[in-house]
Amino acid sequence: MQNPNSQENNSILETGRNVIDLEAKALTKLSAEFPINFPEAISLLFNCEGHIIISGVGKSGHIGKKISSTLSSTGSPSIFLHPAEASHGDLGLIKQSDILLIISHSGETVELANILSYAQKLSIKIVSVTAEPKSTLAKKANLVLNLPHVPEACPNGLAPTTSTTLVLALGDAIAVSLMKKRNFSQKDFSMFHPGGKLGAKLR
Repeated sequence: MQNPNSQENNSILETGRNVIDLEAKALTKLSAEFPINFPEAISLLFNCEGHIIISGVGKSGHIGKKISSTLSSTGSPSIFLHPAEASHGDLGLIKQSDILLIISHSGETVELANILSYAQKLSIKIVSVTAEPKSTLAKKANLVLNLPHVPEACPNGLAPTTSTTLVLALGDAIAVSLMKKRNFSQKDFSMFHPGGKLGAKLR
């Protein structure tokens, strides 16, 4: 007689592997359908004289914070701006020398409206990351990095899982491309990262 716990463990293992397989396939699709205007986006961000200001809501916001942190630590000064805080005074941190990198899977996130309106009034460049090229965000952006439609790993097809993996990977692609364009070295990295095991290793 088979151990019931063994059956449950096998089921859990299968679920875990299926999630990884599904997200791996999504990443492969992103690579195959990679935004053709990616070099243009990198050029725009590279020539930014101010900060790359990243914004998004919910899971997109959490991913945006990570991308912003990676950019700042690799030679591209970045700030994450929460849309709710932006609407209560933090719009003031956006300068004309900045570039906005706005993340929204649907491109219809209502909380982003005030940031988009403010950016248009000041003629601030907007790069959008979305899966909907005909969305409001895409229409208001100067440049759209379009993501492919992929099924979420969530069994209900609702919780952002696969889609956020794609945004995270695209963010890494942006950061690494900017690093190469800046000839960002280990010495440069050590200046921004003196602490922790990485800092010790570089020293």
